[in-house]
Amino acid sequence: MSQATHLPDTDIPRYTGARALLVGSAVAGAAGLALTFVGAIFSPRPAMLAYLIAFVYWLGLAVGAITLVMANHAAGARWNISVRRFGETAGAIIPLFILLFIPLLLTARHLWFWVDPHDLPKEVMEKLHEKRGYLNFPFFAVRGFVYLAALSSIAVRLRSLSIRQDESGDATFTARMRSMSPVSLLAYALLFTFASFDWLMSLQPTWYSTIFGLYVYAGAFVASVAMLCLVITGVRSSAHPLGAAITVDHQHNAGKLLLAFTAFWAYMAFSQYMLIWAGNLPEELIWIDRRSHGVWRPVGILILLGHFLLPFFLLLSRDLKRSRRGLAAVATWILAIHYVDLYWVVMPAADIDRLGLHWTHFTAFVGIGGVSLASALWLFRAARPLPVGDPFLEDALRYVQP
Repeated sequence: MSQATHLPDTDIPRYTGARALLVGSAVAGAAGLALTFVGAIFSPRPAMLAYLIAFVYWLGLAVGAITLVMANHAAGARWNISVRRFGETAGAIIPLFILLFIPLLLTARHLWFWVDPHDLPKEVMEKLHEKRGYLNFPFFAVRGFVYLAALSSIAVRLRSLSIRQDESGDATFTARMRSMSPVSLLAYALLFTFASFDWLMSLQPTWYSTIFGLYVYAGAFVASVAMLCLVITGVRSSAHPLGAAITVDHQHNAGKLLLAFTAFWAYMAFSQYMLIWAGNLPEELIWIDRRSHGVWRPVGILILLGHFLLPFFLLLSRDLKRSRRGLAAVATWILAIHYVDLYWVVMPAADIDRLGLHWTHFTAFVGIGGVSLASALWLFRAARPLPVGDPFLEDALRYVQP
């Protein structure tokens, strides 16, 4: 930490820009959802699989963003305060996904074959019968709403405390946010892990992996850090006063987080693969076997190269992490490859021989992404862009790389 000779003005009014983007996102989102639901009428399984991927993708970005906020609170970090409102805003859109979850329940039998099993081999039916206490539709639906409600309440509570501090400047709000964050982090890890089991792993209900939830969570977190890097570079490139409060050192730190958790995601992926390979059990091999042959093998190789090796070695460069264009390019690539990763997780469960490309993958992505972006912009415009009441904001403004 070093002393700065001049600090930027933090008395920044509420953000009033991006109105066209907000309206455009809302319209594109509504159109995308409408077209996806039309596609579901004629091709229910492909359309709703596309919807499921988009649902988990955008929800994961929101969950990962508020996870980073809680992690910094738990660690007592100060450098991130200048960029904290971005994560708080992203997390606060999670309640939207309670509504977006309803179409998945209405079409559940097209997604998860255990909801309405028929014409299945005897051994599969026996395994499903053994899991009926957990894998039954009423309990599944209740669990989904519980996951989303709990995730929402924590995220909304953190943002509410932060915004109330803007007006009062009371340091006790910081203490409250820091005290609730460690337990909330544990709750998020458990909730998103079990949500991953329910929504993704149960696409192949006879397969199981205890690391699967962490694999999905790690991927979502990496993508959310990439999103933060993209927002930071975008704001710093703009003429908005907020750009003056976010320095190249804040950008550099975000880039280092992206590097670190890219490696962590790779560790989760390797751990899952290694345990399956070492165990060599038929009920565990089925998942990785489907994704290691035929049309899915090149996709797996692309994920290995694109989700780990390429960004990892690029992000080793200090100059790239401090370059707005360079970091933005890597962040955009990671956001794209994260979708490919989720596609690789979901689609082989539906068809082992074909990639299953369908036009609703585009409409679902734009639909859920559009309404998510519009909601985030609306919330961001409803509060100050900086947590001006935080007692450590000046430390964040003075932050430089050690």
